[in-house]
Formats: sequence, structure tokens, C-alpha cells
Amino acid sequence: MIIEVHSPTIRRKEMDAVLTQLVEEHIGPGEQARRLIQIAKEHLQFDYALALRSPAEALALALSLVCGEDARTGYALISALSPRYYLRSLANAGIKPLFCDVEEGTACVSAATVRAALERAVGEVRCLVIHETLGFLPEMQPLCDLGIPLIEDCSMAYGSHFDERRAGSFGTFSILGLEERDMLTAGGGALLFAMDRRDAAVVRNIAALPPEYGLPDMNAAMALVQFRETGRNTEKRATLAQLYTDAALRGGRHKLIVRPPSLNYNNYAFPLVLESGMKDVVSYAKKKEIEVEHAFENSIAGFGLLQAGECPNAASLALRTALFPLYPRLAQESAQRVARLIQTLP
Repeated sequence: MIIEVHSPTIRRKEMDAVLTQLVEEHIGPGEQARRLIQIAKEHLQFDYALALRSPAEALALALSLVCGEDARTGYALISALSPRYYLRSLANAGIKPLFCDVEEGTACVSAATVRAALERAVGEVRCLVIHETLGFLPEMQPLCDLGIPLIEDCSMAYGSHFDERRAGSFGTFSILGLEERDMLTAGGGALLFAMDRRDAAVVRNIAALPPEYGLPDMNAAMALVQFRETGRNTEKRATLAQLYTDAALRGGRHKLIVRPPSLNYNNYAFPLVLESGMKDVVSYAKKKEIEVEHAFENSIAGFGLLQAGECPNAASLALRTALFPLYPRLAQESAQRVARLIQTLP
């Protein structure tokens, strides 16, 4: 049987939670969404949040809150490895994107790459949207020190943290996506939250949204279970990541993504920056009945949306970074097969 790269961690508890909502005929926005916000508040320590139907809606609202009426006269800085839906959200808000390259070793933006992007701006930069791609956080304090309002997308980085500072705690406004391939999944949806009281007041001003914007209870019920199961799932991810890391070091040919020393990583994924061609690795893995895919295939750079020579590090990483199966439901025997593959990659 082929081992897939991705698999949502849906167990009996999640199924029962969703089934209960179906039986009770409570599937639209309601009590479960309110409970989800309360549980999320306990984990993330934010002041106020909205539960929304999609990360795209959360980003659009965050942009409107940060940029205000001047949105159409400026730029939003985004990583070239951000998901491509960012471009549609920005276009709908009338904000022009300004692409930042990433550091080759970390796959994250840095204060240096942001400054380089700022030199190309021909109008005012309104905000910096930080997508914590594959769960990796950049060095956040230098970015905060730039004085640009931050929108932090911690959808893949939930559980990652610098000492006491959690992913999601750095932005003026932060987004926690709940899509199929986010760290926590509800089958769709997102939380938009603000950490401190002043910014929370701004979010409260838009709380009376039409119900079509709200997260359905059917999705919220699944997300509630995901929050409760975080500890169990995180432990399994850490075990798999250590197994794969040891295999990669024994193989010695391909590079791990570099993490800041003080970052506690949530092990959302296991990427390797390849020294050989992606095609050869995918073909080799297929013979072992294991899926391998481009780590950044759904990003702006990975989808070929950059101009030639623009953001060269991001473009290079999008071509040669491979993603291997890592998720809590992966059986031990399958994990051993993946580890053997990683160690013997061409």
C-alpha cells in the first residue's frame, strides 16, 4: 500500500463530534463555534477572536483592519513562499503584493530580505504578512523591530514557540487556519484573533458579521477535539521527526531546514532540500511505494508566479525541497519504511 504524504488526523473522537452535530441538526454557526473560541483562548492566550469560514476571509478582514481606508494606495509585504490564495485576498482588498525573498537555509523571511523588498516599493508599505510556512518561524523580534504592522499566519505553526512566545502571539492580528492541511484541522475555517486589548477592540467592531461568514458548528466540533488531542499528536510528530532526522544525517547528502536555536518546532512536516533532482527522488520513492512531493508546490514561487530572477532563494527552494510523510496516524512500520527511504535517497 502506498504511503501518502498527507493524511488528516481524524480519529473516532472527531467523527463522533461531527456526527453529534448532524444528529442534533446544529450544523451552522452556533454554540460549538463559541466553545471553540473559548478553548482556543485557553491555549493561545489571546484577548478576542472571530471564528470564520476560511483563512481567505480571515486574511481579507485582517488586511482591512490593518490598512483601513488607505489600503488601495499601498503594499503588503509577503513571502514568496506564501500560499497563492494570498494573492486573491490581496487583490480583493485592492492591496498590491510586494514579494520578499527568504533565507536559503531557513525558508523564512528575515529582516534583511524584508529590507531588500522595501527598496523596491514605490508606495507606502501598509503591513507585513508572515506565513509561517511548514510550521517554521523566522527570527521574529528583528521583524517586529522594523515597525511595520504584522499579520501573523500561524496555521501550520500552532505549537511552535520561542521560549514563552507562542506562534500567533507576535502579530497585530493573527490567523489560525483550520483547513485540511493545517496543523489543526476542522475540514475548513479559521480563527482571526488579537492578543492585546487595544487590537481586540478593533476586531470586536466587526464581530456582527452575517452568519455566512461564521464557522459552522459541524467544523467547530471537529476543531474542538483537535485542540484537546494536541499533546498526543505533538508527541507522535516529535517521535517521527527524530527518526527521520537520524536517517537524513546518516544519509548525509541532503539538507535539513535550519531552525533558530531558540525555536521549539511543532514538527508539522519533514522537508529536505535536495542536492539531486526532484524528479529522481520522486521516481525512487515511487518504487518504494512512498509518496514524495514538492514542499512548496502550492506557494507563490512553487506555482511559477514570480518574475524571472525575482526572489531567487524562494524559487530555488520551491524546485528542490521535498516533503515526506509525517502525521500522527502514520503506523510505526510505515514510518520505518519512510526512514529507510530518506537514508538511501539518490
